[in-house]
Amino acid sequence: MTGDDAANLLYLSLLGAAIFGYFVAAGRQRMGKTLRQLAMWGLIFVGVIAVAGLWPSLRDQIVPSQSFNATGDGAGILHVPQGFDGHYRVRLEVNGRPLDFVVDTGATDLVLSRQDARRVGIDPDGLAYLDRAQTANGTVPMARVRLDRVSLGGIEDRGVPASVNGGEMPGSLLGMSYLSRFGRIAIENGELTLER
Repeated sequence: MTGDDAANLLYLSLLGAAIFGYFVAAGRQRMGKTLRQLAMWGLIFVGVIAVAGLWPSLRDQIVPSQSFNATGDGAGILHVPQGFDGHYRVRLEVNGRPLDFVVDTGATDLVLSRQDARRVGIDPDGLAYLDRAQTANGTVPMARVRLDRVSLGGIEDRGVPASVNGGEMPGSLLGMSYLSRFGRIAIENGELTLER
């Protein structure tokens, strides 16, 4: 047991003793009801601790994430589970920073939101928004950029063309300009597979 674990255990013990002391003091006349409430809160407390301790192993079963299997020579297969909202989300490293993208086969480009552009070192306020794109929310201004490095597992691409959306956008889109780099794209049984 590390020093942090011992401190956490001491803290939880003191918290439990304080709650127990409160229940005993508050319910001296109704001891039976107080003990039932105390037992209920004790079970809730133990349940929360159990879920917190097991969350790392449960997370992958409840909220599965993408997995990448390298096949050698910069090639590999990416498996992406479908999200609860029906979308497929892929995490890529852009210029060394992890970014989440919604896979959008209707988008021509890899499109960065203004916030994500800032995260990867691009100043969206200094860009020339010369292009226009038709979206579900109407026409938006777009600026062409080139990303130094886009990485996925063992696959790394350099000088990747992309666009920065000049309008409001909740996240970035992984469009066909990047998806077309894969030799096989398949969606089966709630899973997107990209193979290069």
